[in-house]
Amino acid sequence: MGKKIVAILLIATMAMGIAACGGSGDKKDDNTITVWCWDKTFNIFAMEEAAKIYQEDHQDVKIDIVEVGDVDVQSRLTTAGTSGDLSTLPDIFLMQDHAFQKNVISYPDVFTEISEKKIDFSEFASGKTDFSVVDGKHYGVPFDNGAAIACYRTDILQEAGMTLEDFTDITWDEWVEKGKVVLEKTGKPLLTTLAGECDLLTMMLQSAGASLFNEDGTTNIAKNDTLKKVIDTYCKMKDSGVLEEVNNWDEYTGSMLNSEVAGVINGCWIMGTIQTAEDQSGKWAITNIPKLTNVKGATNYSNIGGSSWAISGNCGNVELAEDFLASTFAGSTELYDNILSCGAIATWTPAGDSDEYAVPNEFFSGDVVFEKIVDYSTKVPSIITGPYFHEARDAISVATTNITNGADLEKELKKAEDTVNFNMGQ
Repeated sequence: MGKKIVAILLIATMAMGIAACGGSGDKKDDNTITVWCWDKTFNIFAMEEAAKIYQEDHQDVKIDIVEVGDVDVQSRLTTAGTSGDLSTLPDIFLMQDHAFQKNVISYPDVFTEISEKKIDFSEFASGKTDFSVVDGKHYGVPFDNGAAIACYRTDILQEAGMTLEDFTDITWDEWVEKGKVVLEKTGKPLLTTLAGECDLLTMMLQSAGASLFNEDGTTNIAKNDTLKKVIDTYCKMKDSGVLEEVNNWDEYTGSMLNSEVAGVINGCWIMGTIQTAEDQSGKWAITNIPKLTNVKGATNYSNIGGSSWAISGNCGNVELAEDFLASTFAGSTELYDNILSCGAIATWTPAGDSDEYAVPNEFFSGDVVFEKIVDYSTKVPSIITGPYFHEARDAISVATTNITNGADLEKELKKAEDTVNFNMGQ
């Protein structure tokens, strides 16, 4: 009899253990929202602030934030999507914008469509929301702003007899010519970029609304005239010395922090790195980026980086998750005011009207930079990314490196397109 009781207790204990581990048959707590995201000082901090605001009017709701690195988020989504077992997924997770469409297309069951009745996506820049739209349906709520900005050292420009206005609303051809003057008079290039990387190339492409894919999903590389213009411009920048390539991220950040260059062009998140050089406060200023010369649809605005919140296919209470996101990241000026301290700038347009966004930033020459960046983000052209966006980026990066070293442009772009087509199984 004693052995039977022990056996029964053991079976019961094992069953409780399985339930605690989150088996697929578990009933989820409808008042708890589990969230996966990374970076304690940025994304996690922002989600914690969102939880505080939501719980002011929803005291019975618990927001369980779990730190999961972006690489781990991707691997866990892949495992869940491939196996068809979604029980391991949280209610909400953060997803890099550039990987969003690929994941939705590859693993549609992992994502839940987000109701446009609950969230007004028109209050976000289309250049941002389009990253998480598939077949006209929204699968992500935009978070951090990746609007491209041009940051310049005003003291170095002044040494060359120029001001920030000389670099505002200009073309890349004008930028190169002005850069030659700065280089001649100060000995400093206008900016650096990582050798073999394509962030600058893709910023230039998106600024003209140009994509590496067509609407039907086919590649648009070999005969892409805007891409050819981008690469030709890049070669002029490098050959003239106004653009200097470096080998790694430390060299890249060091070039700006150690006063080796006169400027930086990147996503607005680069401001956090620049501001670590406290002795340079008041010597930096921001403006929009140059636009391509004689290219239809060219603008002075682009985007690089950023992420959005997704509701998983395992969400226990989709209506609650939507309400949470609608009340915070898609509806709270207070939230965006609170997270400015960590460098998180909104893509939610109404946040730009906040008094906090209109506060002058002394580091950046007393300019209202946050308000300016939100405005920039509303002007970024939309592009087609698709599931093979990363492969296309890598291919044009290799092509550009070869072209700058003397290879034939037409042949290299054809080779890049063939490489992407091969990856696509075509």
